[in-house]
Amino acid sequence: MSHTLQEPATGSVPVTRGHNPNTTLLVVYLALGGLAYAVLQSLVAPALSTIGRDLNASTASVSWIITAYLLSASVLTPIFAKLGDMMGKRKILIVVMSLLLIGTVVAALAPNLGVLIVARILQGAAGAVLPLSIGIVRDELPKERVSVTIGILSGIFGIGAGVGIVAAGPIVQNLDYHWLFWFPLVLIVVALVGIIFGMKESPIRTPGRLDLAGTGILTVSLVSLLLAISEGESWGWGDVKTIGLLALGAVALVAFVLVELRVTSPLIDVRLFTIRGVWTAHVVALVFGFAMYGTFVLVPTLLQLPTFTGYGFGKTASVAGLFLLPTVLMLVVVSPLSGSIVRKYGPKPALVIGATFLTAAFVLPAISHAYLWQILASGIMTGAGIGFGLAAASNAVIESVPLAQTGEAISANTIARTIGSSVGTAVIAALISSHTQVFPLPTGSIALPSDDTFTIGFWTSAGVAVLAIIIALIAPSMKKRAHDARALGVEDTDAIVTVK
Repeated sequence: MSHTLQEPATGSVPVTRGHNPNTTLLVVYLALGGLAYAVLQSLVAPALSTIGRDLNASTASVSWIITAYLLSASVLTPIFAKLGDMMGKRKILIVVMSLLLIGTVVAALAPNLGVLIVARILQGAAGAVLPLSIGIVRDELPKERVSVTIGILSGIFGIGAGVGIVAAGPIVQNLDYHWLFWFPLVLIVVALVGIIFGMKESPIRTPGRLDLAGTGILTVSLVSLLLAISEGESWGWGDVKTIGLLALGAVALVAFVLVELRVTSPLIDVRLFTIRGVWTAHVVALVFGFAMYGTFVLVPTLLQLPTFTGYGFGKTASVAGLFLLPTVLMLVVVSPLSGSIVRKYGPKPALVIGATFLTAAFVLPAISHAYLWQILASGIMTGAGIGFGLAAASNAVIESVPLAQTGEAISANTIARTIGSSVGTAVIAALISSHTQVFPLPTGSIALPSDDTFTIGFWTSAGVAVLAIIIALIAPSMKKRAHDARALGVEDTDAIVTVK
Protein backbone atom coordinates (compact mmCIF):
# COMPACT_ATOMS: atom_id res chain seq x y z
CA MET A 1 0.00 0.00 0.00
CA SER A 2 1.33 3.43 -0.89
CA HIS A 3 1.77 6.11 1.71
CA THR A 4 1.44 9.77 0.88
CA LEU A 5 3.43 12.64 2.26
CA GLN A 6 0.85 15.16 3.35
CA GLU A 7 3.26 18.10 3.27
CA PRO A 8 5.76 18.48 0.45
CA ALA A 9 8.38 20.12 2.63
CA THR A 10 8.31 17.84 5.67
CA GLY A 11 11.46 15.99 4.73
CA SER A 12 12.19 12.55 6.11
CA VAL A 13 10.67 10.96 9.15
CA PRO A 14 11.64 7.79 11.00
CA VAL A 15 11.94 4.88 8.62
CA THR A 16 9.69 1.90 8.34
CA ARG A 17 10.48 -0.45 5.46
CA GLY A 18 7.39 -1.72 3.73
CA HIS A 19 9.33 -3.93 1.33
CA ASN A 20 12.87 -5.13 0.82
CA PRO A 21 13.92 -4.77 -2.81
CA ASN A 22 17.02 -6.39 -4.25
CA THR A 23 18.97 -3.15 -4.26
CA THR A 24 21.87 -4.46 -6.34
CA LEU A 25 19.61 -5.49 -9.21
CA LEU A 26 17.64 -2.28 -8.80
CA VAL A 27 20.79 -0.24 -9.36
CA VAL A 28 21.75 -2.40 -12.36
CA TYR A 29 18.36 -1.82 -14.04
CA LEU A 30 18.50 1.92 -13.40
CA ALA A 31 22.09 2.13 -14.66
CA LEU A 32 21.25 0.24 -17.86
CA GLY A 33 18.31 2.55 -18.54
CA GLY A 34 20.44 5.64 -18.00
CA LEU A 35 23.26 4.22 -20.12
CA ALA A 36 20.90 3.50 -23.03
CA TYR A 37 19.50 7.03 -22.94
CA ALA A 38 22.93 8.67 -22.74
CA VAL A 39 24.36 6.53 -25.54
CA LEU A 40 21.44 7.40 -27.82
CA GLN A 41 21.93 11.09 -27.07
CA SER A 42 25.46 11.19 -28.50
CA LEU A 43 25.59 8.15 -30.82
CA VAL A 44 24.04 9.82 -33.85
CA ALA A 45 26.17 13.00 -33.81
CA PRO A 46 29.26 11.49 -35.50
CA ALA A 47 27.02 9.71 -38.02
CA LEU A 48 24.92 12.69 -39.16
CA SER A 49 26.61 12.96 -42.55
CA THR A 50 26.12 9.24 -43.20
CA ILE A 51 22.47 9.38 -42.17
CA GLY A 52 21.95 12.44 -44.36
CA ARG A 53 23.40 10.68 -47.42
CA ASP A 54 21.33 7.54 -46.85
CA LEU A 55 18.12 9.53 -46.41
CA ASN A 56 18.89 12.14 -49.09
CA ALA A 57 18.61 14.91 -46.52
CA SER A 58 20.48 18.20 -46.33
CA THR A 59 22.87 19.01 -43.50
CA ALA A 60 20.42 21.53 -42.05
CA SER A 61 17.55 19.04 -42.16
CA VAL A 62 19.46 16.13 -40.68
CA SER A 63 20.59 18.26 -37.72
CA TRP A 64 17.00 18.03 -36.49
CA ILE A 65 17.78 14.45 -35.45
CA ILE A 66 19.76 15.95 -32.58
CA THR A 67 17.61 19.05 -32.06
CA ALA A 68 14.37 17.05 -31.73
CA TYR A 69 15.93 14.79 -29.11
CA LEU A 70 17.27 17.78 -27.17
CA LEU A 71 13.99 19.71 -27.19
CA SER A 72 11.94 16.68 -26.20
CA ALA A 73 14.24 15.81 -23.31
CA SER A 74 14.33 19.38 -21.99
CA VAL A 75 10.56 19.85 -22.08
CA LEU A 76 9.47 16.42 -20.85
CA THR A 77 12.08 15.85 -18.12
CA PRO A 78 10.49 18.18 -15.51
CA ILE A 79 6.99 16.97 -16.43
CA PHE A 80 7.73 13.27 -15.97
CA ALA A 81 9.85 13.96 -12.89
CA LYS A 82 6.95 15.82 -11.28
CA LEU A 83 4.51 13.05 -12.24
CA GLY A 84 6.92 10.56 -10.69
CA ASP A 85 6.80 12.43 -7.38
CA MET A 86 2.99 12.53 -7.58
CA MET A 87 2.04 9.12 -9.01
CA GLY A 88 5.00 6.88 -8.23
CA LYS A 89 8.49 6.94 -9.68
CA ARG A 90 8.55 3.31 -10.86
CA LYS A 91 5.25 3.76 -12.71
CA ILE A 92 6.47 6.83 -14.60
CA LEU A 93 9.88 5.25 -15.19
CA ILE A 94 8.12 2.38 -16.96
CA VAL A 95 6.30 4.95 -19.12
CA VAL A 96 9.45 6.83 -20.16
CA MET A 97 11.43 3.62 -20.77
CA SER A 98 8.57 2.31 -22.90
CA LEU A 99 8.63 5.51 -24.94
CA LEU A 100 12.40 5.08 -25.32
CA LEU A 101 11.86 1.51 -26.49
CA ILE A 102 9.19 2.48 -29.03
CA GLY A 103 11.23 5.44 -30.26
CA THR A 104 14.33 3.29 -30.73
CA VAL A 105 12.49 0.61 -32.71
CA VAL A 106 10.87 3.27 -34.90
CA ALA A 107 14.27 4.95 -35.43
CA ALA A 108 15.87 1.64 -36.44
CA LEU A 109 13.11 1.04 -39.00
CA ALA A 110 12.62 4.66 -40.12
CA PRO A 111 12.24 4.88 -43.93
CA ASN A 112 12.72 8.65 -44.07
CA LEU A 113 13.94 11.65 -42.09
CA GLY A 114 10.46 12.69 -40.88
CA VAL A 115 9.84 9.34 -39.19
CA LEU A 116 13.33 9.37 -37.70
CA ILE A 117 12.74 12.81 -36.17
CA VAL A 118 9.45 11.62 -34.63
CA ALA A 119 11.32 8.62 -33.23
CA ARG A 120 13.92 10.91 -31.69
CA ILE A 121 11.17 12.95 -30.00
CA LEU A 122 9.91 9.74 -28.39
CA GLN A 123 13.43 8.84 -27.31
CA GLY A 124 13.95 12.25 -25.75
CA ALA A 125 11.10 11.58 -23.33
CA ALA A 126 13.53 9.35 -21.44
CA GLY A 127 15.42 12.42 -20.27
CA ALA A 128 13.53 11.94 -17.00
CA VAL A 129 15.41 8.67 -16.36
CA LEU A 130 18.04 10.39 -14.19
CA PRO A 131 15.73 12.33 -11.82
CA LEU A 132 13.39 9.35 -11.52
CA SER A 133 16.30 6.98 -10.88
CA ILE A 134 17.87 9.23 -8.26
CA GLY A 135 14.48 9.58 -6.59
CA ILE A 136 14.10 5.79 -6.47
CA VAL A 137 17.61 5.39 -5.06
CA ARG A 138 16.89 7.97 -2.38
CA ASP A 139 13.64 6.21 -1.50
CA GLU A 140 14.85 2.62 -1.55
CA LEU A 141 18.52 2.22 -0.71
CA PRO A 142 20.12 2.18 2.73
CA LYS A 143 21.46 5.55 3.71
CA GLU A 144 25.10 4.48 3.52
CA ARG A 145 24.77 3.47 -0.15
CA VAL A 146 22.88 6.47 -1.50
CA SER A 147 25.69 8.95 -2.24
CA VAL A 148 27.92 6.36 -3.96
CA THR A 149 25.01 5.02 -6.03
CA ILE A 150 23.98 8.51 -7.10
CA GLY A 151 27.60 9.09 -8.07
CA ILE A 152 27.48 6.00 -10.28
CA LEU A 153 24.17 6.97 -11.91
CA SER A 154 25.34 10.54 -12.55
CA GLY A 155 28.58 9.26 -14.03
CA ILE A 156 26.66 6.86 -16.27
CA PHE A 157 25.37 9.81 -18.29
CA GLY A 158 28.89 11.01 -19.03
CA ILE A 159 30.03 7.44 -19.69
CA GLY A 160 27.14 6.83 -22.08
CA ALA A 161 27.83 10.04 -23.99
CA GLY A 162 31.46 9.02 -24.43
CA VAL A 163 30.61 5.45 -25.41
CA GLY A 164 28.18 6.76 -28.02
CA ILE A 165 30.81 8.86 -29.73
CA VAL A 166 33.43 6.08 -29.52
CA ALA A 167 31.08 3.42 -30.92
CA ALA A 168 29.44 5.46 -33.70
CA GLY A 169 32.36 5.32 -36.11
CA PRO A 170 32.94 1.54 -36.09
CA ILE A 171 29.20 0.82 -36.27
CA VAL A 172 28.59 3.04 -39.30
CA GLN A 173 31.83 1.97 -40.96
CA ASN A 174 31.17 -1.79 -40.66
CA LEU A 175 27.36 -1.97 -40.65
CA ASP A 176 24.92 0.88 -41.33
CA TYR A 177 23.32 3.65 -39.32
CA HIS A 178 20.26 1.53 -38.42
CA TRP A 179 22.51 -0.42 -36.03
CA LEU A 180 23.07 2.77 -34.07
CA PHE A 181 19.62 2.03 -32.68
CA TRP A 182 19.49 -1.78 -32.68
CA PHE A 183 22.45 -2.12 -30.30
CA PRO A 184 21.12 0.24 -27.57
CA LEU A 185 17.74 -1.50 -27.89
CA VAL A 186 19.20 -4.51 -26.08
CA LEU A 187 20.04 -2.35 -23.05
CA ILE A 188 16.57 -0.80 -23.08
CA VAL A 189 14.79 -4.17 -23.16
CA VAL A 190 16.86 -5.58 -20.28
CA ALA A 191 16.34 -2.43 -18.19
CA LEU A 192 12.60 -2.25 -18.88
CA VAL A 193 12.00 -5.92 -18.09
CA GLY A 194 13.98 -5.53 -14.88
CA ILE A 195 12.06 -2.43 -13.82
CA ILE A 196 8.69 -4.07 -14.52
CA PHE A 197 9.35 -7.43 -12.87
CA GLY A 198 12.19 -6.74 -10.45
CA MET A 199 11.25 -3.44 -8.86
CA LYS A 200 8.42 -2.51 -6.52
CA GLU A 201 6.80 0.89 -6.33
CA SER A 202 8.11 3.30 -3.73
CA PRO A 203 5.61 4.14 -0.98
CA ILE A 204 6.33 7.86 -1.26
CA ARG A 205 3.91 10.25 -2.94
CA THR A 206 3.63 14.02 -3.14
CA PRO A 207 0.03 15.24 -3.24
CA GLY A 208 -0.88 17.79 -5.89
CA ARG A 209 -1.67 18.11 -9.56
CA LEU A 210 0.29 18.94 -12.66
CA ASP A 211 0.75 22.68 -13.12
CA LEU A 212 -0.50 23.05 -16.69
CA ALA A 213 0.11 26.81 -16.92
CA GLY A 214 3.69 26.47 -15.70
CA THR A 215 4.24 23.49 -17.99
CA GLY A 216 3.10 25.45 -21.03
CA ILE A 217 5.17 28.52 -20.22
CA LEU A 218 8.32 26.48 -19.46
CA THR A 219 7.85 24.60 -22.72
CA VAL A 220 7.77 27.87 -24.67
CA SER A 221 10.86 29.11 -22.83
CA LEU A 222 12.99 25.97 -23.26
CA VAL A 223 11.99 25.34 -26.87
CA SER A 224 12.72 28.97 -27.79
CA LEU A 225 16.09 29.12 -26.04
CA LEU A 226 17.37 25.72 -27.13
CA LEU A 227 16.14 26.11 -30.70
CA ALA A 228 17.94 29.46 -30.98
CA ILE A 229 21.11 27.98 -29.50
CA SER A 230 20.99 24.87 -31.69
CA GLU A 231 20.17 26.64 -34.96
CA GLY A 232 21.91 29.97 -34.33
CA GLU A 233 25.03 28.91 -36.21
CA SER A 234 23.11 28.02 -39.38
CA TRP A 235 20.60 30.88 -39.16
CA GLY A 236 23.18 33.45 -38.07
CA TRP A 237 23.47 34.79 -34.52
CA GLY A 238 22.27 38.21 -35.67
CA ASP A 239 19.31 36.78 -37.59
CA VAL A 240 15.88 37.98 -36.50
CA LYS A 241 14.75 34.39 -35.82
CA THR A 242 17.66 33.75 -33.47
CA ILE A 243 17.31 37.03 -31.59
CA GLY A 244 13.52 36.74 -31.47
CA LEU A 245 13.60 33.23 -30.03
CA LEU A 246 16.22 34.16 -27.43
CA ALA A 247 14.11 37.13 -26.36
CA LEU A 248 10.93 35.05 -26.25
CA GLY A 249 12.68 32.37 -24.23
CA ALA A 250 13.99 34.88 -21.70
CA VAL A 251 10.59 36.58 -21.28
CA ALA A 252 8.83 33.22 -20.94
CA LEU A 253 11.37 32.14 -18.31
CA VAL A 254 10.62 35.23 -16.22
CA ALA A 255 6.89 34.56 -16.62
CA PHE A 256 7.44 30.96 -15.54
CA VAL A 257 9.12 32.06 -12.31
CA LEU A 258 6.29 34.50 -11.52
CA VAL A 259 3.64 31.85 -12.15
CA GLU A 260 5.44 29.18 -10.10
CA LEU A 261 5.67 31.54 -7.13
CA ARG A 262 1.88 31.87 -7.12
CA VAL A 263 0.58 28.32 -7.68
CA THR A 264 0.10 25.85 -4.83
CA SER A 265 1.54 22.88 -6.72
CA PRO A 266 4.33 24.20 -8.98
CA LEU A 267 5.98 22.13 -11.70
CA ILE A 268 9.32 23.21 -10.26
CA ASP A 269 9.39 24.96 -6.90
CA VAL A 270 11.57 27.93 -7.85
CA ARG A 271 12.01 28.76 -4.16
CA LEU A 272 14.45 25.87 -4.08
CA PHE A 273 16.77 27.99 -6.23
CA THR A 274 17.30 30.34 -3.30
CA ILE A 275 19.04 27.54 -1.40
CA ARG A 276 22.80 27.94 -1.81
CA GLY A 277 23.38 24.21 -1.99
CA VAL A 278 20.88 23.94 -4.86
CA TRP A 279 21.72 26.89 -7.11
CA THR A 280 25.46 26.28 -6.88
CA ALA A 281 24.90 22.66 -7.95
CA HIS A 282 22.81 23.81 -10.93
CA VAL A 283 25.47 26.29 -12.09
CA VAL A 284 28.17 23.61 -11.79
CA ALA A 285 26.01 21.19 -13.80
CA LEU A 286 25.56 23.81 -16.53
CA VAL A 287 29.32 24.46 -16.69
CA PHE A 288 30.17 20.76 -16.78
CA GLY A 289 27.62 20.19 -19.54
CA PHE A 290 29.34 22.94 -21.55
CA ALA A 291 32.78 21.44 -20.98
CA MET A 292 31.82 17.83 -21.66
CA TYR A 293 30.29 18.48 -25.05
CA GLY A 294 32.91 21.08 -25.88
CA THR A 295 35.46 18.28 -25.51
CA PHE A 296 33.40 15.91 -27.63
CA VAL A 297 33.47 18.47 -30.47
CA LEU A 298 37.01 19.89 -30.19
CA VAL A 299 39.06 16.73 -29.70
CA PRO A 300 37.67 14.55 -32.53
CA THR A 301 37.82 17.51 -34.94
CA LEU A 302 41.48 18.20 -34.11
CA LEU A 303 42.40 14.52 -34.40
CA GLN A 304 40.73 14.11 -37.80
CA LEU A 305 42.33 17.13 -39.48
CA PRO A 306 44.90 16.05 -42.09
CA THR A 307 48.58 16.12 -41.14
CA PHE A 308 49.44 18.56 -43.94
CA THR A 309 47.88 21.32 -41.82
CA GLY A 310 50.85 21.04 -39.47
CA TYR A 311 48.63 20.61 -36.40
CA GLY A 312 46.11 17.90 -37.33
CA PHE A 313 46.78 14.23 -36.63
CA GLY A 314 45.13 12.62 -39.67
CA LYS A 315 43.09 10.07 -37.70
CA THR A 316 39.95 8.40 -39.03
CA ALA A 317 36.62 9.02 -37.30
CA SER A 318 36.77 5.57 -35.69
CA VAL A 319 40.30 6.06 -34.37
CA ALA A 320 39.56 9.61 -33.19
CA GLY A 321 36.62 8.29 -31.19
CA LEU A 322 38.92 5.86 -29.40
CA PHE A 323 40.86 8.78 -27.97
CA LEU A 324 37.81 9.52 -25.80
CA LEU A 325 38.13 6.12 -24.09
CA PRO A 326 40.45 7.46 -21.35
CA THR A 327 37.76 10.02 -20.53
CA VAL A 328 35.13 7.28 -20.29
CA LEU A 329 37.37 5.01 -18.19
CA MET A 330 38.12 7.81 -15.74
CA LEU A 331 34.39 8.46 -15.41
CA VAL A 332 33.89 4.80 -14.50
CA VAL A 333 36.58 4.97 -11.81
CA VAL A 334 35.94 8.44 -10.41
CA SER A 335 32.12 8.64 -10.22
CA PRO A 336 31.73 6.16 -7.32
CA LEU A 337 34.84 7.65 -5.68
CA SER A 338 33.14 11.04 -5.77
CA GLY A 339 30.13 9.50 -4.04
CA SER A 340 32.39 8.15 -1.29
CA ILE A 341 33.93 11.59 -0.77
CA VAL A 342 30.46 13.12 -0.59
CA ARG A 343 29.47 10.50 1.97
CA LYS A 344 32.39 11.42 4.25
CA TYR A 345 32.96 15.11 3.65
CA GLY A 346 29.90 16.44 1.80
CA PRO A 347 29.61 17.53 -1.86
CA LYS A 348 31.79 20.67 -1.70
CA PRO A 349 35.26 19.01 -1.77
CA ALA A 350 34.27 16.80 -4.72
CA LEU A 351 32.87 19.81 -6.58
CA VAL A 352 36.11 21.75 -6.08
CA ILE A 353 38.27 18.74 -7.08
CA GLY A 354 36.16 18.14 -10.18
CA ALA A 355 36.23 21.77 -11.30
CA THR A 356 40.00 21.93 -10.75
CA PHE A 357 40.63 18.80 -12.82
CA LEU A 358 38.37 20.17 -15.55
CA THR A 359 40.20 23.49 -15.68
CA ALA A 360 43.58 21.76 -15.91
CA ALA A 361 42.18 19.50 -18.65
CA PHE A 362 41.63 22.52 -20.89
CA VAL A 363 44.63 24.63 -19.86
CA LEU A 364 47.05 21.91 -20.97
CA PRO A 365 45.91 21.71 -24.64
CA ALA A 366 45.28 25.47 -24.70
CA ILE A 367 49.01 25.97 -24.03
CA SER A 368 50.01 23.26 -26.50
CA HIS A 369 48.18 20.52 -28.39
CA ALA A 370 51.01 19.50 -30.69
CA TYR A 371 51.44 15.98 -29.28
CA LEU A 372 49.07 13.09 -28.77
CA TRP A 373 50.10 12.66 -25.12
CA GLN A 374 48.70 16.12 -24.44
CA ILE A 375 45.35 15.10 -25.92
CA LEU A 376 45.34 11.88 -23.89
CA ALA A 377 46.31 13.64 -20.66
CA SER A 378 43.59 16.21 -21.25
CA GLY A 379 41.05 13.42 -21.78
CA ILE A 380 42.06 11.69 -18.55
CA MET A 381 41.71 14.91 -16.55
CA THR A 382 38.40 15.69 -18.27
CA GLY A 383 37.01 12.30 -17.23
CA ALA A 384 38.21 12.82 -13.67
CA GLY A 385 36.73 16.30 -13.53
CA ILE A 386 33.36 15.34 -14.92
CA GLY A 387 33.22 12.23 -12.74
CA PHE A 388 33.83 14.19 -9.55
CA GLY A 389 31.70 17.18 -10.54
CA LEU A 390 28.49 15.66 -11.90
CA ALA A 391 28.25 13.05 -9.15
CA ALA A 392 28.78 15.71 -6.48
CA ALA A 393 26.26 18.09 -8.08
CA SER A 394 23.48 15.50 -7.99
CA ASN A 395 24.30 14.62 -4.39
CA ALA A 396 24.42 18.31 -3.47
CA VAL A 397 20.85 18.77 -4.72
CA ILE A 398 19.32 15.83 -2.88
CA GLU A 399 21.10 16.72 0.35
CA SER A 400 19.59 20.20 0.20
CA VAL A 401 15.90 19.55 -0.57
CA PRO A 402 13.07 17.65 1.12
CA LEU A 403 12.69 14.06 -0.01
CA ALA A 404 9.26 14.73 -1.52
CA GLN A 405 10.81 17.27 -3.94
CA THR A 406 13.64 15.09 -5.22
CA GLY A 407 12.23 14.66 -8.74
CA GLU A 408 11.60 18.31 -9.52
CA ALA A 409 14.92 19.40 -8.00
CA ILE A 410 17.00 16.86 -9.96
CA SER A 411 15.02 17.59 -13.14
CA ALA A 412 16.11 21.24 -12.88
CA ASN A 413 19.71 20.08 -12.50
CA THR A 414 19.31 17.86 -15.58
CA ILE A 415 17.91 20.79 -17.59
CA ALA A 416 20.88 22.94 -16.52
CA ARG A 417 23.25 20.26 -17.78
CA THR A 418 21.34 19.98 -21.06
CA ILE A 419 21.41 23.74 -21.63
CA GLY A 420 25.12 23.76 -20.83
CA SER A 421 25.82 21.01 -23.35
CA SER A 422 23.80 22.86 -26.00
CA VAL A 423 25.62 26.13 -25.39
CA GLY A 424 29.00 24.36 -25.34
CA THR A 425 28.32 22.60 -28.62
CA ALA A 426 27.04 25.80 -30.25
CA VAL A 427 29.96 27.96 -29.06
CA ILE A 428 32.63 25.48 -30.16
CA ALA A 429 30.87 24.89 -33.51
CA ALA A 430 30.74 28.66 -34.07
CA LEU A 431 34.46 28.94 -33.33
CA ILE A 432 35.29 26.13 -35.75
CA SER A 433 33.25 27.65 -38.58
CA SER A 434 34.45 31.22 -38.04
CA HIS A 435 38.19 30.55 -37.76
CA THR A 436 39.36 28.82 -40.92
CA GLN A 437 42.55 28.61 -42.93
CA VAL A 438 42.80 27.89 -46.65
CA PHE A 439 45.20 25.13 -47.70
CA PRO A 440 46.28 24.54 -51.31
CA LEU A 441 45.61 21.15 -52.90
CA PRO A 442 46.71 19.71 -56.27
CA THR A 443 43.14 20.11 -57.47
CA GLY A 444 42.40 23.48 -55.85
CA SER A 445 42.17 24.49 -52.21
CA ILE A 446 40.30 23.62 -49.03
CA ALA A 447 39.25 25.66 -45.98
CA LEU A 448 39.80 23.92 -42.65
CA PRO A 449 39.63 25.02 -39.01
CA SER A 450 42.77 26.95 -38.14
CA ASP A 451 45.13 26.09 -35.29
CA ASP A 452 43.90 29.20 -33.46
CA THR A 453 40.41 27.66 -33.43
CA PHE A 454 41.52 24.98 -31.00
CA THR A 455 43.64 27.28 -28.87
CA ILE A 456 40.71 29.67 -28.47
CA GLY A 457 38.29 26.78 -27.91
CA PHE A 458 40.40 25.22 -25.17
CA TRP A 459 41.00 28.57 -23.46
CA THR A 460 37.26 29.36 -23.64
CA SER A 461 36.43 26.04 -22.02
CA ALA A 462 39.13 26.59 -19.40
CA GLY A 463 37.63 29.99 -18.57
CA VAL A 464 34.19 28.45 -18.15
CA ALA A 465 35.70 25.73 -15.95
CA VAL A 466 37.26 28.41 -13.70
CA LEU A 467 33.72 29.65 -13.12
CA ALA A 468 32.90 26.16 -11.82
CA ILE A 469 35.79 26.42 -9.31
CA ILE A 470 34.47 29.76 -8.04
CA ILE A 471 30.91 28.45 -7.70
CA ALA A 472 32.14 25.25 -6.02
CA LEU A 473 34.01 27.34 -3.45
CA ILE A 474 30.80 29.31 -2.78
CA ALA A 475 28.86 26.06 -2.18
CA PRO A 476 28.00 25.48 1.49
CA SER A 477 30.20 23.34 3.69
CA MET A 478 28.95 20.02 5.00
CA LYS A 479 28.01 21.62 8.34
CA LYS A 480 26.23 24.57 6.71
CA ARG A 481 24.40 22.30 4.25
CA ALA A 482 23.18 20.08 7.10
CA HIS A 483 21.99 23.12 9.04
CA ASP A 484 20.08 24.50 6.05
CA ALA A 485 18.58 21.08 5.30
CA ARG A 486 17.33 20.66 8.86
CA ALA A 487 15.72 24.10 8.63
CA LEU A 488 13.69 22.75 5.69
CA GLY A 489 12.73 19.64 7.66
CA VAL A 490 15.26 17.35 5.96
CA GLU A 491 16.63 15.04 8.64
CA ASP A 492 17.55 11.85 6.81
CA THR A 493 17.57 12.51 3.07
CA ASP A 494 18.78 9.06 2.12
CA ALA A 495 16.13 6.80 3.59
CA ILE A 496 12.66 5.54 2.75
CA VAL A 497 9.87 7.61 4.18
CA THR A 498 6.78 5.79 5.34
CA VAL A 499 4.04 7.88 6.91
CA LYS A 500 1.49 5.97 8.94
